[in-house]
Amino acid sequence: MSMTDFSELIKKDREERKKQKFRGNLLDYLYIIKENPSLAALSHERLYKLILEHGVEIIKTEENPRLRRIYGKDIIKKYNFFKEDFFGIDNVIMKIVRYFHSAAMKGEESRQVLYLVGPVGSGKSSIIEALKVLLESSPDIYALEGCPMREEPLHLIPKHLRPKFEKELNVKIEGDLCPICRYRLKNEFKGEYEKFPVVNVDFSIRSRKGIGVVPPVDSNNQDTSVLIGSVDISKMDLYPEDDPRVFALNGAFNVGNRGIVEFIEVFKNDVEYLHTMITATQEKSIPSPGKGSMIYFDGVILAHSNEAEWNKFKADYTNEAILDRIVKVEVPYCLELDEEIKIYKKILKNSNFKAHIAPHTIEIASMFAILTRLSPSNKVDPMTKLKIYNGEEIIEKGTTKRIDVMELKEEATREGMTGISTRFIMKALDNALSDSEYDCINPLSVMECLIKEVKEMAATEDLKKKYLGFIQDTIKKEYHKILEKEVTKAFIHGYREQAQDLFNNYLDHAEAYVNKTKLKDPNTGEELEPDEEFLTSIEQQLGITKTAAKGFRQDVTSYMFSVLRSGGKIDYTCYEPLKEAIEKKLTSSVRELSRIITKSKVRDEEQNKKYDAMVEEMKRNGYCDHCCNVILKYAANNLWKD
Repeated sequence: MSMTDFSELIKKDREERKKQKFRGNLLDYLYIIKENPSLAALSHERLYKLILEHGVEIIKTEENPRLRRIYGKDIIKKYNFFKEDFFGIDNVIMKIVRYFHSAAMKGEESRQVLYLVGPVGSGKSSIIEALKVLLESSPDIYALEGCPMREEPLHLIPKHLRPKFEKELNVKIEGDLCPICRYRLKNEFKGEYEKFPVVNVDFSIRSRKGIGVVPPVDSNNQDTSVLIGSVDISKMDLYPEDDPRVFALNGAFNVGNRGIVEFIEVFKNDVEYLHTMITATQEKSIPSPGKGSMIYFDGVILAHSNEAEWNKFKADYTNEAILDRIVKVEVPYCLELDEEIKIYKKILKNSNFKAHIAPHTIEIASMFAILTRLSPSNKVDPMTKLKIYNGEEIIEKGTTKRIDVMELKEEATREGMTGISTRFIMKALDNALSDSEYDCINPLSVMECLIKEVKEMAATEDLKKKYLGFIQDTIKKEYHKILEKEVTKAFIHGYREQAQDLFNNYLDHAEAYVNKTKLKDPNTGEELEPDEEFLTSIEQQLGITKTAAKGFRQDVTSYMFSVLRSGGKIDYTCYEPLKEAIEKKLTSSVRELSRIITKSKVRDEEQNKKYDAMVEEMKRNGYCDHCCNVILKYAANNLWKD
């Protein structure tokens, strides 16, 4: 783009912004509201509509087997606004949007603080930041010109006339003029409120327009002017102390009127400092600085902190006035493996790291994160619990193990509120990427970095030992299973085709066995008995005994007929127990050959060709030359030992 093009771009933008600017008076605004009453919506309703404008996807879990295993029969709503940035916290997002919906309907939540509590790095700040950005990108609102509170122009209408205006405009007028606008109306416009100028104003985080932020303040230096503004000392000689002209309404509640006020680490402040929150919620008014009257406030108050501060604040019964005005939403760590993986992929995508990442690398790091967050259970081991929470079917002795995910969650109500944070895992991934000599990281290098990070973390020796056990035992064993399947798939030419052939063959023989019929040879037309030896060779991969074989074959055929009746597609992956048996069968059939193939010194020419073909297949599946070499050497030394 040339310099002339830049100049044109700037001019065009400036012209468009000029066209968007509005300046009129109350009468002009009334006609605008007559055409579009929603412009006079209060802050909660406006924010709720902004969320909905991005769309919402309603998922009925009975139509999605994986989600049904995770959420039971609940209806899940995925809000598109949060969809691309927040993963594994659908229930949290639904609670937040439910708060805004209720507040938009002017329910009790409209006079409550939305408070997010959770462990470090769980996403509390990010959710609030997203809401602030959403408001910042929203259409302009109309406000009284020069008002430090950017207040609703309808506040000009006298109370005795409001019922008539409300009926005519189809709106509800709530609130009163701030002291400064009241003074101006009386002295500048001689009470002729219809002449008061109205302009459109936008929202800005940086410029503190409609978005106020309150950081934690040192208890020895707490000043309520941060919240409600102050008295301008330079004007004290000119006007009386109760004159609105001495007020500097630039506190967080002033600038956040009609928008958002955020309290960062809210309970690190002394309770006296938070008293403004009481009137701002229930009475929807805040004090003036100095000796002025109360000021109407309409804003969304968002607060967040870690659980330690919440517990300390809650334990003091004298804080019950504030506690009664809080809608608490817990934001735990993500506990779904697939969703946790998305978090790191998103963060890495936004970074400048360009190194190659081998398959399953982020999966292994995510497994560790989630294992540290899960509560122990007598019903299942940690890795099984991780898989259940991820919506996976658990196969045991040829049948799907029925474990109620809701029971597991009920026995661990605080699950996800402790454990390793997202930041910890990202630090390990960053270190692995930074230390890589070959511009490539893999599960093995990431496990090494995780071990190093755990050893250096500030925690008790028992906790470190527990975490190291997850990496060096639980995750390593799981990775061996993943890797064995991965190498086998790459080694077997046309893995899927072979698996499908085995599946079709098994299905034909099992159906004939169950129905006590014969099969017809496609080549000779000869009628044959079902091959029980072949059926058994598949079933024994799952440890199914001869006595249990008949029931398994009946289960398989019944399931396939039900899939056909519902219009589903049948392939080797559609019935999890049979899928696992077929994959194990294929794995065992190549294990001996794989031992030879992974040992370069004893390969002949034909085996070298097969090895090269396997490497090419692995590269097609996402491996580079370096990580392929590392992974295969590791597999040779750890998977197929003599």
